[in-house]
Amino acid sequence: PEHQQLIVDSGALSHLVNLLRRYKDSPTSRAVISVIRRAADAITNLAHENSSIKTRVRMEGGIPPLVELLEFTDTKVQRAAAGALRTLAFKNDENKNQIVECNALPTLISMLRSDDAAIHYEAVGVIGNLVHSSPNIKKEVLAAGALQPVIGLLTSCCSESQREAALLLGQFAATDSDCKVHIVQRGAVRPLIEMLHSPDIQLKEMSAFALGRLAQDTHNQAGIAHMGGLVPLLKLLDSKNGSLQHNAAFALYGLADNEDNVSDFIRVGGVQRLQDGEFIVQATKDCVAKTLKRLEEKIHGRVLNHLLYLMRVAEKPVQRRVAFALAHLCSPDDQRTIFIDNNGLELLLGLLGSTNPKQQLDGAVALYKLANKAMTLSPMDAAPPSPTPQVYLGEQYVNNATLSDVTFLVEGRRFYAHRICLLASSDAFRAMFDGGYREKDARDIEIPNIRWEVFELMMRFIYTGSVDVSLDIAQDLLGAADQYLLEGLKRLCEYTIAQDVTLDNVSSMYELSEAFHAISLRHT
Repeated sequence: PEHQQLIVDSGALSHLVNLLRRYKDSPTSRAVISVIRRAADAITNLAHENSSIKTRVRMEGGIPPLVELLEFTDTKVQRAAAGALRTLAFKNDENKNQIVECNALPTLISMLRSDDAAIHYEAVGVIGNLVHSSPNIKKEVLAAGALQPVIGLLTSCCSESQREAALLLGQFAATDSDCKVHIVQRGAVRPLIEMLHSPDIQLKEMSAFALGRLAQDTHNQAGIAHMGGLVPLLKLLDSKNGSLQHNAAFALYGLADNEDNVSDFIRVGGVQRLQDGEFIVQATKDCVAKTLKRLEEKIHGRVLNHLLYLMRVAEKPVQRRVAFALAHLCSPDDQRTIFIDNNGLELLLGLLGSTNPKQQLDGAVALYKLANKAMTLSPMDAAPPSPTPQVYLGEQYVNNATLSDVTFLVEGRRFYAHRICLLASSDAFRAMFDGGYREKDARDIEIPNIRWEVFELMMRFIYTGSVDVSLDIAQDLLGAADQYLLEGLKRLCEYTIAQDVTLDNVSSMYELSEAFHAISLRHT
């Protein structure tokens, strides 16, 4: 940058612009052609990523001769002139407007159809920079007939031109719904999907970008999936490139908006990929979460009927994928239909018997999800288990002085405990012993406001993972469980209390649920 500024401050621009005009001298020798080309290249390098010098070039009158040189007979000069215009147009609105006013668009669009890869690469780059963040210029570019030649570049032998063309189509499609449809109608989808298979990371990134913009139209969503776009986009979620991963996730978010795509999403294992993916940036994680939500909202009516059909007649791997997806996405109201009447439960249990550890894990996770959905509080239900699996010290260590390293004083009596067990049990004890509380290093800790039998039962749960909660102690134990953030114990207490809800006490029970954030009890 300091050399750019030094050269420009020394007055080079006016001389370079004069050299550009040498093409008007007749006849033009090879030496003059070489000088013109090098002058255009010099302007490109001087203005590269330097907004003030881009403006200086325009003020020195450099844009009109560069536009005229696009029609020069020598292809190297054409390329150099296009390269300079490409640089001058990047993020400079006044330069963009002057390039368009100089009637550059017809020539640039003709250059898009050139057989010379270097020519059409520079031309599509100029048009891309003109269009970027300039909706009015975009309209002019489309009106001038750029759409079809840009689509044609998707099948170019030049990967750089393919990449620029995909990026430009994404820009064309960003805001104009009609243009989204026209791009698809004119044949862009198939080459864009083929580009997703390229070994070139940037090519895949730009094609996913374009498909993501096109997938904001309902009919395009169905067309992209029908032409085979789903599987390669799902595979790109495994990429270690954050931008590529995000563009693929955004495109899948669009495809998930169409009911016709939901069965295909599930059939090819899309739900597993969305749930198992390791996503690099938060925006991608949010996008994937929204995609799963979109799919969940569509599991009803004809979509659910088709999935049930697949669960009956498809090949076994597809049947299992459908059962897995429905365990995660279906409404609790449809569970009996899916998993009992249509044997979905047998399919999930079948995954547990697989020799493939990943399938075993999928089956276990799906069954766990299904069990959580089915867990509503009524006299017919079993009491719920602890929601977080963990290792317990066991019954023999409850109030046992052996290896005890902390003692609680409850109603004047000593209760022997073990910090490691308490640390593993809840955030409340972690804060007590790891945080800045005075209890951190204390040997004896006094526990006020909790009865001995309540405290003993709470600790028994912490050491064993299960206790029998009787109705006479359940309300006090619920308060203690809420205070010490023991969610599993809370749920056991809520279950016991819920069995005793009557017309006479429903108001006080509701107040109890509000006081201790007992969501399941409140629901009952």
